[in-house]
Amino acid sequence: MAFIDDIKRNYLQGSMLLRLIFINIGVFLLLHIVVIGAMLFNVSGDPVRWVELPNDLMTLLHRPWTLVTYMFSHFGFLHILFNMLWLYWLGRIFMEFFSPKQLTGVYLLGGWGGALLYLLAYNLLPYFSGTHGFLIGASASVIAVVVATAVYAPDYKIGLLFLGEVSIKWVAIVTVLIDVMGLEGGNFGGNMAHIGGAIVGAIYALRIKQGRDITRPLNALIDGLMGLFNGRSLPQFKRPKRTQYKKQEPSKPQRPADTVSEAELDIILGKIKSSGYDALTDEEKDKLFKASRRREP
Repeated sequence: MAFIDDIKRNYLQGSMLLRLIFINIGVFLLLHIVVIGAMLFNVSGDPVRWVELPNDLMTLLHRPWTLVTYMFSHFGFLHILFNMLWLYWLGRIFMEFFSPKQLTGVYLLGGWGGALLYLLAYNLLPYFSGTHGFLIGASASVIAVVVATAVYAPDYKIGLLFLGEVSIKWVAIVTVLIDVMGLEGGNFGGNMAHIGGAIVGAIYALRIKQGRDITRPLNALIDGLMGLFNGRSLPQFKRPKRTQYKKQEPSKPQRPADTVSEAELDIILGKIKSSGYDALTDEEKDKLFKASRRREP
């Protein structure tokens, strides 16, 4: 069908940000189709339970895939609407500083960070003893992207209705405070997941500033799996050798000012891929030139 072909083409040609949004919308529509089908044919049980993350560890052992499916699943219309608008708006800013692979890595790690805090709360806190619940939605992943962007570029200005230009750090701070204060409400599990995602986003940005990319091992694993499905070997699985950026020739001592970390180089290359060489700042172009000079024999 032409409609399906158009969706497939837009998905393949779109950015990683749009692909994440497409996946969430696709799962949302599929869930509703399955639920309607189950209702019409009198199928017992709730199909949504098979993609939600259970707080019971024994149930989770029988449904391990929910550690992934929950962060791409929504059932309420307003839930997915606000999450996808939030992801698109802040995700575009994230992509000004980082690569598509890093966006995927932060999204997944943020979702797992939220799942971990959610599971710890329900299985360790006496208040929730004997309580059964399920977690669904991309909120933890989205907040990880928001906080990562705010910590990395806190003074980046965004326009808000009625407020004008506001530094992105205040958007992240207010968002996290709302989640913390919301722990007293009825969505304790969801708010705990949001806080877990925020912690992951902050750790990512702080480590990037130190020259370390916590998404690299995950992205290497994803590359390896993709290579496996495509019939290729898995060279991406090897741990990158960071020493190649620290070598110094005896006759030409390397100056500290010329040092370009691997994480910085990945960000610059990702920006070239998504926006072109002309989108680089003078400082980024200078860093790219220095890095290429060091690779020359």
